[in-house]
Amino acid sequence: MRFKKFYLALTMLIATGALFQPHARADEENQTTKTTFSAPVEIPGQVLPAGSYIFERADDNDLRNVVRIFNADRTVLYSTLETNPVDRMSPTDSPSITLAEQGSGNPDALVRWFYPGSLTGHEFVYAKPEAKELTQAKLDTFVGGRLVNGAQVAGE
Repeated sequence: MRFKKFYLALTMLIATGALFQPHARADEENQTTKTTFSAPVEIPGQVLPAGSYIFERADDNDLRNVVRIFNADRTVLYSTLETNPVDRMSPTDSPSITLAEQGSGNPDALVRWFYPGSLTGHEFVYAKPEAKELTQAKLDTFVGGRLVNGAQVAGE
C-alpha cells in the first residue's frame, strides 16, 4: 500500500512538473534575446549607444512582426518596431544579427535579427531612401557576438 502511494505521489510530481514546462519556453515564444553592441548602432528612427539591450517579439500573436528593444534591465523601452519576416536556409545555435556598414562616421544599421534555432527572423523596416542605401551597403553578420563570413550564414 505504501508503494502505491509513493508511486502515485511520484506520478503527480512528474505531472505537475510537466505543467510548468511551458513557462520554461517563455523566452522561446517571445524570442527574448540579450545582445551587446560595442559601438553605437542605428535602428529605424534612432541610434542606440554602445551597450547591452534586450530584443523581444511582442507577446500578441497578431503582432508577431513587432519587435521591442529594451535596455539590459528592462527599465527603458527604446523602441517598438515593425519588422518583415525574413528566412534563412539553416538555423544557428546563437542569436544572429546583421548590420549594414554605413561608412563616413555613421553608425552601422541593424538590418536583421534571428532568434537561435529559428529559420525565420526579423528584418527591420527603414524609410524608403534609407532602405535603398542599406540594400547597397556591405553587410556584416554576427552569430553569438562573432563576425562570420557569408558561407557560414548562407540564406540570410
